[in-house]
Parts: sequence; C-alpha cells; structure tokens
Amino acid sequence: MTGYLLRRLIQAVITVFAVVSLAFVLGRLTGSPAASLLPDTASEADIAALNTKLGFDKPPLTQYFEYLRGIVSGDFGDSYRQQGTSSMTIVLERLPASLQLGVVGFLIGVVLAFAAVLTVHLSGFWSLRGVMLGLGAARLAVPDFLFGLLLVLVFSVSLGWLPSLAGADPLAIVMPAVTIATGQFVVYSRLLDNSLITESAQDYVRTAYARGERRSTVLLREVLPNALLPVLTVSGINLGTLLGGLVIVEAVFAWPGLGQLMLTSVFGRDFPVVQSGLIVIATIFVVVNLCVDILYGFVDPRARVR
Repeated sequence: MTGYLLRRLIQAVITVFAVVSLAFVLGRLTGSPAASLLPDTASEADIAALNTKLGFDKPPLTQYFEYLRGIVSGDFGDSYRQQGTSSMTIVLERLPASLQLGVVGFLIGVVLAFAAVLTVHLSGFWSLRGVMLGLGAARLAVPDFLFGLLLVLVFSVSLGWLPSLAGADPLAIVMPAVTIATGQFVVYSRLLDNSLITESAQDYVRTAYARGERRSTVLLREVLPNALLPVLTVSGINLGTLLGGLVIVEAVFAWPGLGQLMLTSVFGRDFPVVQSGLIVIATIFVVVNLCVDILYGFVDPRARVR
C-alpha cells in the first residue's frame, strides 16, 4: 500500500508542476500586458517602463525560473489590476464561494441520483427508469446558461420566490445549485444505473439468488459495492473539474466565485491572478483525485498493484 500511495503522490506533484508551467506559458503567449494596463495616452516610454517593472523585459527562461522560485517561496506575484495585493490572496478570497456552490450542487445531484436509481432497482418499477432517463436526456439538451436563465425567468421574474442574483439572501444559492445538481444527477444516475445492470448479470449475483437471498440484500450488499467502483472513478475526475467549470453558472447568477474572477482576469490580462487561479484549481483537482485513488485502493485491492 505504501508503494501505491507513493506512486500516486509523485503523479500528483508532476501534475501540479505541469499546470504551473502551462499557466506561465499561456500567460506569456499574448505578450506583455503593459499596453492594456496603461491608458491610451501612455507613451512608448511609459509602456517600456511598465514592462521593465513587471519583468517582461527579461528572457522568457529567466522569467520562468523567477516565477518558479516565487511559487516555492510563497510569492505568487501581485495583481496587475490591484497593485500591492497578492494574486493568491484575491483568488483565496473568492474560493469559498465557489466551493460552497460546487459542493452543494454536487452533493444534491449525487444524492438524488442514488435515491432515484436505487428506488428503481429495488422496486423493479422499470417504467420509472424510462421517465428518469428521458428527463435526463432533456436536461442534457439544455446548456447550463440557458437552464439557469429559465430558472430565473420562472422562479424569480414570474413567481418572485427566489432572488435572481447572489447577495445576502441565503436563498440566492438555490437556483445556481439546482442548475449544477440537475447536471450531476443526469451523469450519476446514468452511470450508476448502467453499472448496476452490468453487475446484476454477473455469476455471483445469480448464485446469490440461487441461495434464496432477497433482492434487496443482493442489491445492497453484493451488487452495489462493485457497482460503485466506476462511479467512484468518475466522481474524482468530475468533482475535481467541477470547480473550474463553474464560470458559466457563476456568470448567469453573478455568483462571486473563482470562476467569475478567472473570467474577468483573462479579459483584463491580469496574468498573476489567472496563474494563481489555475494553480488552486489544479491543486484541488489533484488532491480530490489523490483521495479518490486512496479510497479506490481500499475498496478494490487490485488497484494497489497497478
């Protein structure tokens, strides 16, 4: 088990390093942001002076090593738009809002998916399965931004039940969380349903029924643990990428999270904030997947030898 954990830890470190390097390269592909940071009346001398201040006058390789040295020492650079404020501080201030929205939406979607699928398989009410899959297909056909706007139109504009934008009202999280949860519900309900059907066709299930065990006992004690393995694998990838994919939902509901910050920073060419945001998202992705890998190793001992 120690070797398994060590391999996964090394992979995690390599992944974060690759993202850090990619963030630096992407931040330099469009050139120096000095011209966009200064007013239109700025002279060439002013632009050159700001380039020197930001370090863009140095060779790219020198900039890269200074960037890595700063990260190792905890210096992620100050925001170009908010002089004197660490870019990582700005990112971490927005992170809790994104985590709150992402985790709430994820958990609601997963819990509802498990409840619906287990109800179908325990009761044998297969017509309900058809309704569930049909509604899921309809939800997938509607993009998140359009689904969110429809929620605003119905529950905020027409009925006046919920606030349309983020604010002090605790109910402001309902519509963006529902937008995320419905998408997660479709993913996990289909995945768990297919996994349960596949496992139910295995020989050990037929043997369990031949012993006279009840359907609920076989499903919950023998089929479900094995059916959870692909769900667990996908959840690690999905939960890790969910945070970076909240940009659209946060924009629709003006949610003050990391996704909205990254979007405005990209348009404003605030490279330090973008780089710090990518590092945080990559770290969360790696940590979540590392935890899932460890859990997977306990659930399925065969994974430890790979």
